[in-house]
Amino acid sequence: MQTTRVNAMPNRHFHRGFSLIEVMVVVAIIAILAAIAWPNYTRHVGRTHRVAAQACMAEYANYMERYYTSNLRYDQTQAGVANADPHLDCQTQVSRNYTLTPATTSTSFTVTATPTTVQASRDTLCGTLTLNQRGTRGPTTSGCW
Repeated sequence: MQTTRVNAMPNRHFHRGFSLIEVMVVVAIIAILAAIAWPNYTRHVGRTHRVAAQACMAEYANYMERYYTSNLRYDQTQAGVANADPHLDCQTQVSRNYTLTPATTSTSFTVTATPTTVQASRDTLCGTLTLNQRGTRGPTTSGCW
């Protein structure tokens, strides 16, 4: 008499999922990529905020030059009314990272952008930015303007 096996295939175990070693290798790769990418990302964000502040300072300088063209001085009108802060849209946009401070006299102006909050620690290379009526920019450190 011949016996037949119901299950002719040898008993095999099929494992599903990942081993602990495989998971740890993936975690290590992600950690290495994050360690490289995060500092580059924060530097890029800092530069982006600095460029936005510089653009706002240029817009403010344009406003001051238009004001000077109309009144022949930066600090007040010919009737003696003081030049008020123009409250440009860009001032609101950069206010989270920079404080813009104008200083005017009858023949000159200087606008200063001081980094605040996290931007002060991100932008240690350039720090406070300045722009005056002659177009002189500060600081003169390479890469700041």
